[in-house]
Amino acid sequence: MKKLIFLFTCLFMVGVSLTSAQSRPISGKVISSEDGKPVIGASVLVKGTTIGTITDVNGNFTIDLPANANTLVISYVGMETVEVEAKNGMVVELFSSVSELDEVIVTAFGTTTKKSFTGSAAVIKEDDIIKRQASNITNALVGQVAGIQGLSSNGQPGVGSTIRIRGIGSLNASNAPLYIVDGIPYDTDISAINNADIESITILKDAASNALYGARGANGVVIITTKRGKSREALVTVDTKWGNNSRAIPAYNVMTDPAMYYETFYRALYNSRISAGVTAAHEYANKNLLDVSQGGLGYLVYTVPQNERLIGTNFKLNPNATLGYSDGNFTYLPDDWYGELFKTNNFRQEYNVNISGATDKLSYYASIGKLDDTGIIENSNFSRFSSRANVDFQVKKWLKIGTNFSFAQTKSRYPSEQTTTNSSGNLFFLTSNIAPIYPLYIRDADGNIMVDHNGFIMYDYGDGTIIPYKRPFMSQSNPASALMLNKEFYLTDYFIGKWYAIADLYKGLKFTVNYGSTNANQRYQYTLNPFYGQFADMGGAAGVSQTRFTSTNQQYLLTYENRFNLNNIDLLLGYELYEFKNADLSGYKQKLFQPFVPEVSNAILQPSTSSSTDSYSTMGVLFQAKYDYDTKYFASASYRRDASSCFAPKNRWGNFWSVGGAWDINRESFMSIDFIDMLKLKASYGAQGNDKLYYPGTATINSGTATINYYPYIDQYEVKEVNGEFSTARIYKGNEDLTWETSYNLNAGIDFSMFNERFNGTIEGFSRKTEDMLYYKPMPGSAGYTESPMNIGSVRNSGVEVDLHMDIIKSRSFVWNIYANATFLKNRIIALDESLNGQWIDGNYIYKEGESMYNFYIRKYAGIDPETGASLWYKDVIDNDGNITGQEKVTNWSTATQYELGDVLPDVYGGFGTLFNFVGFDLSISCAYQLGGKIYDNTYASLMHAGYGDNAGRNWHTDILKAWTPENPNTDVPRVNSNDQFTNYISDRFIVSSDYLSIQNITLGYTLPSKFLKRFNINKLRIYGVADNVALFSARKGLDPRQSYTTSNAELYSPIRSISGGINITF
Repeated sequence: MKKLIFLFTCLFMVGVSLTSAQSRPISGKVISSEDGKPVIGASVLVKGTTIGTITDVNGNFTIDLPANANTLVISYVGMETVEVEAKNGMVVELFSSVSELDEVIVTAFGTTTKKSFTGSAAVIKEDDIIKRQASNITNALVGQVAGIQGLSSNGQPGVGSTIRIRGIGSLNASNAPLYIVDGIPYDTDISAINNADIESITILKDAASNALYGARGANGVVIITTKRGKSREALVTVDTKWGNNSRAIPAYNVMTDPAMYYETFYRALYNSRISAGVTAAHEYANKNLLDVSQGGLGYLVYTVPQNERLIGTNFKLNPNATLGYSDGNFTYLPDDWYGELFKTNNFRQEYNVNISGATDKLSYYASIGKLDDTGIIENSNFSRFSSRANVDFQVKKWLKIGTNFSFAQTKSRYPSEQTTTNSSGNLFFLTSNIAPIYPLYIRDADGNIMVDHNGFIMYDYGDGTIIPYKRPFMSQSNPASALMLNKEFYLTDYFIGKWYAIADLYKGLKFTVNYGSTNANQRYQYTLNPFYGQFADMGGAAGVSQTRFTSTNQQYLLTYENRFNLNNIDLLLGYELYEFKNADLSGYKQKLFQPFVPEVSNAILQPSTSSSTDSYSTMGVLFQAKYDYDTKYFASASYRRDASSCFAPKNRWGNFWSVGGAWDINRESFMSIDFIDMLKLKASYGAQGNDKLYYPGTATINSGTATINYYPYIDQYEVKEVNGEFSTARIYKGNEDLTWETSYNLNAGIDFSMFNERFNGTIEGFSRKTEDMLYYKPMPGSAGYTESPMNIGSVRNSGVEVDLHMDIIKSRSFVWNIYANATFLKNRIIALDESLNGQWIDGNYIYKEGESMYNFYIRKYAGIDPETGASLWYKDVIDNDGNITGQEKVTNWSTATQYELGDVLPDVYGGFGTLFNFVGFDLSISCAYQLGGKIYDNTYASLMHAGYGDNAGRNWHTDILKAWTPENPNTDVPRVNSNDQFTNYISDRFIVSSDYLSIQNITLGYTLPSKFLKRFNINKLRIYGVADNVALFSARKGLDPRQSYTTSNAELYSPIRSISGGINITF
């Protein structure tokens, strides 16, 4: 019996052993490589068998692995299938396999795929958006895709770039694109949108893309789409950044040595009297060097032994002079204004939290964000609190409803004078131009910086009020004191909402209702201090303004989609109504009771109030038809009839349309090239409208700001009081015949994809002709007005765009891709008003048929007279019959001839970049550039003066050290001579290349392994560092060609470089 029991036990143990050897349980988890979220329902199969399972709601799986198997095949729809070695506790990442050709493109009133799209559009994805830490998303667009230019003359935190798409199409009307957020027109500040909430940005560039926007689509469309819930599991993402802001553009190479400045200015005085002899010239320079009334500098900051000169007859500083001078009451020391006034510790912090998820019937996305973005000067910052909720709910099988709404509050301390050149309160202007001999502070006899009875640091205004000396340059000015004591504050609340309902009426037939509303309320308050500066004599001042902006948008859309056999049709019929109202109320008084209370009731003198209301509306009916056959041949057509309140009733309606087609040659049987995935030819043509005419004086192509005239067809008057009675004065002459400016846009190109979609690109040619331009025609004064709004002339922007993307290496552990884009653009005026005889001269610009809108009309520099060092300019020699027979050189700038310089726009602009991903590490670099253009360097011109008049006390660029002297006759830099008024007047001498290369962004990060994170219930954790506005390389240190098409000026708020570190966690 015992033997039988022993034998049975042995057989049982052997059986158990054999069973164990046949299979073993393996557990693991499948996640998405994009966000670390679990992949629910992924197939897990033992290779070579039918044994399999699927992942649960947490992405987990357990499977019995046979003894002779060691490989699992894991797959999921839309993701790449992988084969992995089976290990217990394994974490498998799946990569997206969605074809680039099936990428969804958000278009006017709908979506399409890249493969079937007949128009021109570019998409910036979430991954590229979140790398940038701009407080305004427009600052992150430049260089990302072809066709976009961004101009920025104001680096204040929260302020965006001026975006232009495929050039400039109008002289006096708006050239700004239309912004759409989640399908609704957006007319308030883009800085209210949190970048962390943006899923994609689509730029529509041609007629087939934007004709459905009719009245507002002529200058292109920027569509911003915010995030929605996707994962079936609720996910929480936290992203934080901490960093520092600093000035991105360095100062020009100016003099920093006070001795050098005194020496150079002494020579300028000396040269002005050299005709009287050497001795007399030295005596004159020595006598007047510090005498403000005689064009001198005013301040002495060296102690010089008694009866000795500051500057010797060798034009050098007295070697016995020592820096610092005291008159017994005050000490005079030069300060480094640049170093003192630009802050270096400018903390930047940003926090974003979002929750998202989805079920069969409900998807949701909710977020909150907080940003503090500190400026690089005192009292300059931008703060934003933002919140958003996007919810979609499938109420019935046939009914879906949803809402997107956001609330944001921005607080901005915005010293407005920093964008006004030559302003006494502009710190950028003063630090760029003030000579290195002037004190910033008032110091007592012992050299200590003084403090007044209010506890304020005492700054030197250079007006002789406290100390007995005056500054000839910007007297009564010290922006350091103004920025400390004057206060400006903006508080703005934004509520933006969209509500929609989609009803399935029949197979493929849907009816959609969209309603959008925007409300923005802004309060602006400021005080001008009563202690120092130009408002001290009036006891200071206070001002308040309140602005309320409201808009509504209604869309009613009927769509029909059907596929029969190989035919696919998509029809849209719709109606849209857009209305807005902007109301403003402001007040101002002088003589403050409490110096820092920014309320009008806190002041008592010179009351002033004003109010205004602007309203605007458009209404349109629209239709679109799209067709494709066998996903091979594509066609589209659209039509919109629009009315605008900007025009008189008889001219209010306009017709806008487009047609487009595409052909995927690669699907033809005769195309059997294996490495080509897609080769699509496409073309479109159509018309779009523009109704935004600017007011005169703000309407030129070179103006920094512009004000839209919403009533250009009617005369406008100002109401005044005269002796207690009403008096009206016409301030604007309207034109009832004014109507739409229309752009006709032709686009043709090739979309291609090769090598399993590892090399993708688009090459497009475009021609955009704007006719009936909204334009102010100059009128004779005898007419009672000097200009009249009309539809006159035409202009064409044409060119070629190239946009390329390539995956050089693409494996599971290593990805390296690059991108590059380029836009070649030409701008030409086709026709002007007949009365102008083919050209119009406006100061230093000429508008001429057949030439660019950007054409300087200025003097030509002819070098210097080698005998005297005087500046020379060219002048036409004209015979008695009015014929030009030659040129001569003249020393009088005012008599020299003005010449057209030609097109100053760049020949090409664009961007390029690269991305590396290796075992969790990621590195990306993005750059922008432009080549072949010219720009007028206004700051350099100002710094190359000769010492004349009000330039006394203005700094010099170090290039002035190359100026002509009898010992240095072989130079092209004129002499310094305080009698030479015209030396630095506008001429082509100061035209310089506008070429630049900008390193826009560098991001470096590390994503921790999922296997490590899962024990802490963390789906994804990434640590990263990011830098924006890293470096700019241009023709001259300090020159920023990105400010405008024509002029660069360092006297405006500089761009900011932001460097931060951050953590991104998904639970």
